[in-house]
Amino acid sequence: MKNFALIGVGGYIAPRHLMAIRDTQNDLLAALDKFDSVGILDSYFPGTHFFTEFERFDRHIDKLKRKGTKIDYVSICTPNYLHDSHIRFALRNHADAICEKPLVLNPWNVEPLKQIENETGNRVFNILQLRLHPSIAALKEKIRQDDENKIHDIDLTYLTSRGNWYFNSWKGERDKSGGIATNIGIHFFDMLTWIFGAVQESIVHVSEPDRAAGFLRLKKARVRWFLSINPEYLPDDAKKQNKRTFRNITVDGNEIEFSEGFGELHTRSYEEILKGKGFGLDEASVSIQTVHDIRVATPIGAKGDYHPLIKP
Repeated sequence: MKNFALIGVGGYIAPRHLMAIRDTQNDLLAALDKFDSVGILDSYFPGTHFFTEFERFDRHIDKLKRKGTKIDYVSICTPNYLHDSHIRFALRNHADAICEKPLVLNPWNVEPLKQIENETGNRVFNILQLRLHPSIAALKEKIRQDDENKIHDIDLTYLTSRGNWYFNSWKGERDKSGGIATNIGIHFFDMLTWIFGAVQESIVHVSEPDRAAGFLRLKKARVRWFLSINPEYLPDDAKKQNKRTFRNITVDGNEIEFSEGFGELHTRSYEEILKGKGFGLDEASVSIQTVHDIRVATPIGAKGDYHPLIKP
């Protein structure tokens, strides 16, 4: 049994980490969040020591260490701009870090973390759960067996509706979340480059607070992508069924079905990490560079090969 601490236990994604820690038969010794609405701990680890102040959490971790109780992993579910700092905290306490995506916001933040890995002997792992989805794994195998010179045409559409609260939270602040492409799109860009190869060209058509769209030329694919939190873009069928999310990927006109099967992927991710097979800094760095380049690009509008949801 391994000992865990969790930073950001009050966050949206934290329950999947709590479930993964429990379902892999490990223990959560300490948790931190500045918000105290964390009754969910009762369903998973009611004995966890909970803190709302980092300083007291830090002191508790140090106290455990001095008593001979090692924290093996620190899970990080905090706002994107804090990931770098919290990863450093984990490594300097001689624990491995398991961090939500984006691992960090900027490409130049990766190399210092590698240096701390080398200094401490501990690892940084990123949750890149789409790589473990059966449909995505099957697609990767299919592309691997295809003619290596074939260039595939891909449309990626991801719509995940958010209310007005979004823009008044850290997620609505570009410097803290990285913007739409980073906050809700990075795992898709990771998946696409994992399957179809490195980015050779990136064009941004639209970059706005509630939507972003562009074109990627990969080694084996041409990708038109569109991401939005605005429910107005949802298809009529989704609206009629009161659905708030729509995911669609077509490869050469064929839809890849992966709307289901997400529930256990964090647990699968933890299982791989506990075996020493998780996705580290090198795997995460490609998508970090991709979304950074999208973030700093100047949008060109509806020109060239653009996604159909962009209106000229």
